[in-house]
Amino acid sequence: MKVCDAHCHFFSPRFFTTIYTRRSGREALEELRETLKWDIDDNPEDLARRWARELDRNEVSRAALIASVPGDAESVAEALSIIPDRFVGFFMVDPSAEGAARAVRRALEEWRLQCVCLFPAMHGFSLQDEHLEPIVQAVKEQWKCALFVHCGALSVGVRKKLGLPSPFNLRLSNPLDVHWLASRHPEVPIIVPHFGAGMFREALLAADLCPNIFFDTSSSNGWIRYQPGLSLRQVFETSLEVLGPERLLFGTDSSFFPRGWQKGILETQSGILNDLNLSEGEKAAILGGNFERLFGSRSGQTE
Repeated sequence: MKVCDAHCHFFSPRFFTTIYTRRSGREALEELRETLKWDIDDNPEDLARRWARELDRNEVSRAALIASVPGDAESVAEALSIIPDRFVGFFMVDPSAEGAARAVRRALEEWRLQCVCLFPAMHGFSLQDEHLEPIVQAVKEQWKCALFVHCGALSVGVRKKLGLPSPFNLRLSNPLDVHWLASRHPEVPIIVPHFGAGMFREALLAADLCPNIFFDTSSSNGWIRYQPGLSLRQVFETSLEVLGPERLLFGTDSSFFPRGWQKGILETQSGILNDLNLSEGEKAAILGGNFERLFGSRSGQTE
């Protein structure tokens, strides 16, 4: 059964030097390698090849690669330039930053990335902010593009590991705000990762009212501990009742090496899907078909 991962972070050299400003350039990367005990590639092309080998090893067909700081879309674009059909380019943007709309258009039109990632709690903006309109319009105009909106609990592991502050405003991360955006732009697919990351009820409500809202299933979904008595199996069961199998996207939230792609998440979630007695077609849709339907293949672009 074809597997596509809708949530992998592309931790490029620029990502690391953006979040870690104690040193610059190669000195920063060397210090980070020593501190984190992670493999950090010197350039995006090498990292793209590493990801391709990792997907091959785990029999994963395609994956989203997320540029995980604003201003790093070019790193994912470089990855796509050498391995175009294996990856789909996602990139983070702060819509309130100067030139954000121009940067989005360049990423979508010139670099052919396909998903704009919004983190309202991280960047301190509301989904009702007027700065979002030109960004949403740019997404509408391009072939098979989408929005990704992070809601609920937000914790960035690498920042915690480095002791960096994370002054996020969780009041801005309510999935009910996604409803407002999705209802105004019903033709734009909007992906809410981690089932709403602790705001599961609100995410379900928004998705029930807006058929253009999708959930991704990524990460260990540790937010479940905020809702006593809830299990991941129940999360899947309820999500299937509300959204149906056609609006769930399998993901892992894989990010750094040498850990690499998190096969255990696939095993856990596949087991749950089997327990829920889904048809082969429904499982295939969740594990890869819905991703392919949303983002297509650039080499076979006909639409």
